[in-house]
Amino acid sequence: MKKLFLFLVTVLLAWQGQAQTNGSAILDWKMTQKLIDSCDVSLRAPYSPLIGLSVSSRSEDASGIGDTYVQSVLKAGGTPVIIPATTDGRILRNFVSHIDALIITGGADINPLWYGEQPHERLQAVDPVRDEYELKLIKLAADQNVPLLGICRGEQLINVAFGGTLYQDLPSQRKGAIKHVQDIHRQFGSHTITINPQSALAEILGKTEVAVNSFHHQAVKDLAPIFKATAYAPDSVIEAYEALPNKAILAVQWHPEGMTKAGDTTMVKLFRYWVEKAKVFHQAKEMHKRFVSVDTHTDTPFWFRRAGFDIAERERNRVNLPKMEEGKLDAVFLAAFIGQGERDDASLQAAVKKVEGLIEGIHQQAERNKDLCGIATNAEEIYQLKKEGKRAFLIGIENGYGIGKDLSNIAKFKAMGVNYITLCHSYDNDICDSSSKTKNEWNGLSPFGREVVAEMNRQGVMIDLSHASEKTFWDVIELSKTPIICSHSSAMAICKHDRNLTDEQLKALAKNGGVVQLCLLDSYINEDYKNACLMDAIEHIDHIVKVAGIDHVGIGSDFDGGGGIIGCEADNDLIQITVKLIERGYSEEDIAKIWGGNFLRVMTEVQNAATVK
Repeated sequence: MKKLFLFLVTVLLAWQGQAQTNGSAILDWKMTQKLIDSCDVSLRAPYSPLIGLSVSSRSEDASGIGDTYVQSVLKAGGTPVIIPATTDGRILRNFVSHIDALIITGGADINPLWYGEQPHERLQAVDPVRDEYELKLIKLAADQNVPLLGICRGEQLINVAFGGTLYQDLPSQRKGAIKHVQDIHRQFGSHTITINPQSALAEILGKTEVAVNSFHHQAVKDLAPIFKATAYAPDSVIEAYEALPNKAILAVQWHPEGMTKAGDTTMVKLFRYWVEKAKVFHQAKEMHKRFVSVDTHTDTPFWFRRAGFDIAERERNRVNLPKMEEGKLDAVFLAAFIGQGERDDASLQAAVKKVEGLIEGIHQQAERNKDLCGIATNAEEIYQLKKEGKRAFLIGIENGYGIGKDLSNIAKFKAMGVNYITLCHSYDNDICDSSSKTKNEWNGLSPFGREVVAEMNRQGVMIDLSHASEKTFWDVIELSKTPIICSHSSAMAICKHDRNLTDEQLKALAKNGGVVQLCLLDSYINEDYKNACLMDAIEHIDHIVKVAGIDHVGIGSDFDGGGGIIGCEADNDLIQITVKLIERGYSEEDIAKIWGGNFLRVMTEVQNAATVK
């Protein structure tokens, strides 16, 4: 199938090249046979990533694209894929799901209505079909984290798609602007730009000043918040911006493909870099086909109480089935969370009932969408659901307050599918002291808490020490007969927060055979929480691996419960963790452990050690 696809792409490119050369759209048999022979390549040949190219849309003519884009991608080692100018979202989603990177190409002006402005008198011709087609492509690529490169018009439109605005006509709207529409051939630069030396663009090109060509009278005015400007023209017009390294988005105002065709070695680097980004993204997608990925903590059941909420729809929340598919996530723990309340008998009984209701809500969502997902209670069931093409829901209880003071509730909740119980939340309870707003009521575990630990061991339910005080941690490590988990915690050495684990705790957890699941909540990732980002999270993983070992780390996002950082804001972004781990040199075996292997090992060991079957 892949060979046939490459053949069809090659025929299309050859047809287009011949048609542009002599006006003919006819391929003779000899030429076709040569194309077939050229596709008969060894299976051991290096993978050539599929680079999607957007095209122009003309009402009477076929969609078109300059050969320079195609040749630049080929020269960089990629396989160009022409994406037809259709506004059918199903077709575009299918294309975006198969490509490894996307380039939004240059062309006509953009309708200012897209960014809330009325047309300027010097606005030139716009193409509403192309605007809609490319905006959909950008949205779909962003949802799936497909590496995205914008060129000229593409640079402008990506900015609009993410909330930015444009100068509709530089000469009349920007005083002192240099001439941005050159008269000489596009292989030559018409003005220089200055590049931020700290930017990815400077690293890619190996320069902080470069001559570029210029064929635009529109330009970025207000830059969308997700981006940072990385290059400027002498008149301070933004010539490039990026979201790297947290998101693979880069955009340039000039036409590097025109200079690449002329042999400009600097501009060739840009396309080679993007092809390498595409290779890594493809590698990440392929890895996720071969292992199971598990997010061990979300608070999504809160959303189930909203009228009409359906986890099968791409809702506004961070965890749902479409976003799981986009981020290549196979399984997710849905936490039945209950905040700490009063501890009298009536309040405790009400807490138990509330947890029961939340768990029932999880089962209802799974049953409503049983063709897409199912409840799993062990590793084997997760693998079976993946084999069937479905996502797995697992259940945890966040805050042992929800079991009241009745140990029999542990068995009852296990029978409802519960796999772990987080002993406490942000306040002390009848089980133990919390790491946060504690009064050190028990100096660790309470007498009842010791009974809870023993009963959880007996039932084969994992003990979760996220939120527990450090003394509670040490008490449980000493008392538990099975490995413990921290379903959503990070490393204290990287970010000082009472919810994170010290190096001593990480070492003890490793000795215990347990696992800590990296939490993606901003204040646990970076003390400058407003700037907490994906790269910070990778630093936490690196540190935990260094201290505890590769067998004792995983991912517990805390999405829909506060989790979400720059570059990793929802389930659809989780594949970015895989991309960054590949770039850091982690092997597939190591990444598979991080994404679920370690946690499932612990879960299986705890279940197998249960004395109640």
